[in-house]
Amino acid sequence: MTTLSDEIASPVVLLGGGIGAGKSRVAAVFAEHGFEVVEADKVGHAVLEDDAGAIAAVAALWPIVVQAGVVDRAVLGAIVFRDPAELAKLEAITHPAIAEELERRIETARGPVVVEIPLTKVLAHGPYVRVAVVADEITREIRTVQRGATRDDVRRRMYHQPTDVAWSAWADHVIDNSGSWDVTVGSTNIVIDEVLGHD
Repeated sequence: MTTLSDEIASPVVLLGGGIGAGKSRVAAVFAEHGFEVVEADKVGHAVLEDDAGAIAAVAALWPIVVQAGVVDRAVLGAIVFRDPAELAKLEAITHPAIAEELERRIETARGPVVVEIPLTKVLAHGPYVRVAVVADEITREIRTVQRGATRDDVRRRMYHQPTDVAWSAWADHVIDNSGSWDVTVGSTNIVIDEVLGHD
């Protein structure tokens, strides 16, 4: 794995939060201020699509999940999100490759970067600004179900993710996205101004 230098020319924001908290919408506000957005989930998907070593490791552990060299993420998710031990096995396969690719993108970016992450332990070390997006669980569940997920699936994923308390403890800044979007945008703009050093 590559190691980031302790000196990064432009700010790097780790934007964390649980499923349905609204990370992507908040990331879009960062993008309006010139931040390049990198999504850890998409990088993780790419690992399971393109990394032959990771695919082979998944096939060795869960043969039913891989057919003709293609990982069925829905079947894999149904397995790992029901069993913390199975999820830990998957993370041991994918997290090193995900972290390496995220660090590569940070190092090659031409300006400030915001990295959407689903877990506090992604990119645990480095000169980053940590921002958590939080919302109450009922609101998060409603939002995610409206996007097409089932309540059972949402609850299983929430169970395996850090709580809002954990996210808040991890973060340098917390953005509450439980209520009005206008309020969320205002809070986000305040954080962005501080990150960019604006008065």
